[in-house]
Formats: sequence, structure tokens, C-alpha cells
Amino acid sequence: MLNAFLLLAEAVLYFGVMVTLFRFRSRIGLGVFVCALGVMHFLETYLASVFYVALPFGMVSPGSAVLFSGKLVMLLLLYIKEDAATVRQPLYGLLLGNALMIGLVLLLRLHAIAPLPDGRLPDIGFIDEMGWLMVWGTTLLFVDTILIILLYEKLGKYLRKAQFTRVLICVACVLTFDQAGFFTALHFVAGAPIGVFFGGWFAKMGAALAFSTMLVAYLRWFEVRQVQAPRGLSDIFDTLTYRERYEALVEHVGRDGLTGLLHRGRFDSDGEAAVQASLRTAKPLSLLIIDVDHFKSINDRFGHAEGDKVLKAVAGLLGDLASVEDQVFRIGGEEFAILSSRPHTVARLFGESIRYAVKASTNTSRFDLTVSAGVSSVSESTTSLGDLFALADQRLYKAKSTGRDRVVGEPGSNDADTSVAWTKSAQI
Repeated sequence: MLNAFLLLAEAVLYFGVMVTLFRFRSRIGLGVFVCALGVMHFLETYLASVFYVALPFGMVSPGSAVLFSGKLVMLLLLYIKEDAATVRQPLYGLLLGNALMIGLVLLLRLHAIAPLPDGRLPDIGFIDEMGWLMVWGTTLLFVDTILIILLYEKLGKYLRKAQFTRVLICVACVLTFDQAGFFTALHFVAGAPIGVFFGGWFAKMGAALAFSTMLVAYLRWFEVRQVQAPRGLSDIFDTLTYRERYEALVEHVGRDGLTGLLHRGRFDSDGEAAVQASLRTAKPLSLLIIDVDHFKSINDRFGHAEGDKVLKAVAGLLGDLASVEDQVFRIGGEEFAILSSRPHTVARLFGESIRYAVKASTNTSRFDLTVSAGVSSVSESTTSLGDLFALADQRLYKAKSTGRDRVVGEPGSNDADTSVAWTKSAQI
């Protein structure tokens, strides 16, 4: 238990000091953080080769489990808050520094060494061994960093709202890859037994959990993401930088400034493309138009600042309820739209769940917050975005005129059945 506690304490100390240097990078310079990261490289490699402690699941080295895992997470932090072009600086510095060390050791061997008064002689063999391990470890780190950046980007398409899961998967997968690679070198250079591999892997998974938790907490409480302009390309890190910045810019272009949702221009372009894709593939597509009830009176009675809070709250709720395949837009003052791949009947139920969620979310006694919605789906009679929007808007008007706080999917006709039947016949 003592060894496990000490390893955790070492991880917390390492992370705390490093993120403090990173947090104040605008005042003291990013070079302080990068230099501290590099200074730990020798200690990390030395401990990984000779310093081990016993845990219930095997032999563990603080150099590998704590220092290396922490360094990889620091490089991920550097990428998330800066860019890949900045990440390459410590990596290239370590690679070139290790190569220089190997070259100097080769020259040092040619010296006629004078013994110290007590008879001691330098252990050139140990320095040589450490040098090659450091070169191998840095090469692995180079590959690890590229892998963790690519994996972090890839998972962003599926886990954008689950940052902890996204970071944990990235760190755990890459540490598993690194453990296999570095153990291979340790086995042949230092004779490390197989127990070192399994013990180190379990320890690194624990480190992945601990460091991921601390990283997400730091990002959430101390850092605010900024979108930067893309630069040119010269190597793989520039390419990664360009991709990350480009995707961030694309993500923010076409978004409403108040709510962060896609705006009306994106609705017109993306919506028409979605309708045509639905007609071509016979996959269902529904449109929900959602309007905040009595919004003008909220502005008049409580002020526009309160109205803005309402719009942000509704937008956040819609974003939380929408699936990854849905697109959520703000298309007017208090009017929102959702393009969904749900069939018509399911889309109506989705509209009802939104309506109930909005009512349940009201956290003020000054007014009740409700929404009305109109729902339409691609069918034989709605073959363009204009047709789809006109029908949903007509049904929204009906919801408003018949008492508000309701969802209207068909004007008393069998439109939902017609839509479903059309979809089935198109699939046949």
C-alpha cells in the first residue's frame, strides 16, 4: 500500500508542478515548461532501467509508470492548448540531444582517462547504455505523440461531449503501445523479466486513469480553448497543426454567436443537402421547428439579458438531447430547428421529450418556460427544404394558435403514416 500511495503522490506532484508552469506560460514563457519537461527525461530513463518497486500485480518503475506517463499527458495538453507545431519542439530537442550525447560518448571513449585520487573511474559503459535507452525511448515518444494526437482528433467526432472518456482512451491505448515497445528494449539491454512488462502495464493503466482525471479537471477549471489561425505545412507536425486548427475553424464558422448553434445560413445549405440525400437513399429525415412560448413578454418584463439566458438554456438543452446524427440550428430570434434522421413518428416523440425537458428545466419562479414545435418529414409531397420547412412552420403555427406548449406533427390527416409508408416503399 505504501508503494502505491507514494506512486500516486509522485504523479500528483509531477502533474501539479508541470501544469503550474504551463498555466503561467504567458508570463514566464512556454520555454520554462518545455525545459522542465526535458530535464526529467534522464531521470525517467534511469529509473525505468534500474529502479523498481513491488506492487501486488508486479514490479513497477516510477520512471515509466509516473514520469513517462505524465510526460505523454503533458504533450497532449500542449497539443490541446497550443498546437502540434509546438509539440514537436521538445521532441526534436530530445532526439537531437540524445544523438549528441551518443556522439560525445563515442569520442569520450578515445580519451586516456586519469583515475581520481580514490581510484574511481567513470562508468562509460553505463552512460553508453543509458544513451541508447534514451534514444530508443525518445523515438518511441515521437511515435507515441503522433498516435495520441491522431487518436484524440479521431475520437473527437464521437466523444466531443465526453472529454474524460476521450482523453482516457487516448492515453491508455498509447501507453499500452509504448509499454510493449520500451519493454522490448529493456529486455534485450537490461535483461528485464516478463513480470516487468505486466506490472508496468497495470501501473500505466492506473497512471492513465489518474493523469486523465487531473488533465480534464485542469482543462475544465483553468483553461479556455482558443481558436487560432492555420499556418503552412512542412512536416507531419505542421500537418497535424493545420488539421487541428482547420477543423476548429470549420467547427466555429456558421455558428450563432449567442448560443453556439449552427445559424440560418448553415440550415439553408445543410438542410437542402440533407433532404436531397434522404430522397436519394430513401432514409428518413425529419425537421422539428421549436419556438419559445411568450418570449417577447419575457424580454419585456425581465429584460433582454434574461431573454438571452433563456435562449442559451434552451440551446444547451437541445444540444444535450440531440443525437450525434442530429443537427441543431438557431434560425430566428427565439426559433430553433433540428434536422433528424428519425422517422416521422419517432421525431414527434422526440419533440415531446424536448417539450417536457424544457418545462422540467425551469429554475425560476418568475415565469414558466415552455416551447411549441411543428414536425414534418421528407415524403412524396415534401421534396425540398422549402417544402419541409413550410409544412413544419404551418404545424408550429397550429401549435401556437391552439394553446402553445404542444407538438403538432400532422394537421388531423394521416401524414405520419404517409411518410412512413413512403419510406418503406422507397426502401423496397
